[in-house]
Amino acid sequence: MKIDMSSPLALAAAAAFLACATIGGANAADYPTRQITLIVPFTPAGGVDAMARVVAQKLSEAFKQQVVVENRPGGGGTIGTRAVARAAPDGYTLLLGHTGTISINPSLYVNLPMDPRKDFEAIGLIASMPVALLAHPSFAPKTIAEIIALAKKDPGKLNIGTSAVGTGGYMSAELFKSEAGVDVAIIPYKGTAPVMNDLLGGHVPVAFGVLPPALGNIASGNLRVIAVTSKKRFSGLPDVPTFAEAGLPGFDGSLHYGLLAPKGTPKDIVDKLSAELSKLVTTDEVKQRIQFEGGDPLTSTAAEYADDIDKEEKKWGSLVRKLNLKVE
Repeated sequence: MKIDMSSPLALAAAAAFLACATIGGANAADYPTRQITLIVPFTPAGGVDAMARVVAQKLSEAFKQQVVVENRPGGGGTIGTRAVARAAPDGYTLLLGHTGTISINPSLYVNLPMDPRKDFEAIGLIASMPVALLAHPSFAPKTIAEIIALAKKDPGKLNIGTSAVGTGGYMSAELFKSEAGVDVAIIPYKGTAPVMNDLLGGHVPVAFGVLPPALGNIASGNLRVIAVTSKKRFSGLPDVPTFAEAGLPGFDGSLHYGLLAPKGTPKDIVDKLSAELSKLVTTDEVKQRIQFEGGDPLTSTAAEYADDIDKEEKKWGSLVRKLNLKVE
């Protein structure tokens, strides 16, 4: 069928195409020209929110455009994450990604039609946060080896507290149980606060949890840190060994934070964001803020973060499926 290019319909279509092409080119070349929204799929004041506010402040300064943090909690982080996956791929809606939402939830949640490889463009890593194995002072074992020996001596008797099923603390406990080959009872709580309360009260002898809520009690001697799940020792607790050092080679249950955009976001926008992110993460101010939140800075290229997402999703997704964990 021959199209009359002089017809009003054809002229309108051509004008629309040229306008879109011009806008797309301008966005890629001049980005950003307006406010950017950085979605945090959790409530304010948590670790993910804290990381996002550090990044938002520094990107605002670098780009001379406001970067606004918007909290969209719900569904264990799935609501906000899915909203970014469905957003326009123009660089103006970004996600503060986290191991839980990007690498655990896709396998854990039954009704979550999301693939972190297909639905997002990785921009770069920001930080790595270890989960720690914390103990009440009255708990006799002092090392991972002693805990494993105790668990094997009395199978099923040792209770280990964690936050809710699917969280980093819970999955680290399951990873420990699997890799150490021990039979322990994992007791999931509704959140971090009730775990800490029961641990401090001696109602549960040990617990896997992130460090920020525990640091004050560690400093005062009300809690002990037996080991951290990261590959390297946490800079804030340099005398505490990693699980790998303590007898479980290759053990890594650290939580990664990074910046993502919807799939299809132009590469030059992704590259621009990635370059600025790498610069800001290496500044002394941001390093100190990250360490205050219980983590260590972790930089990467966009490609390296994409590889990290792939590896982390395979690791945690495999464990979720092995345990047959499901959340409706």
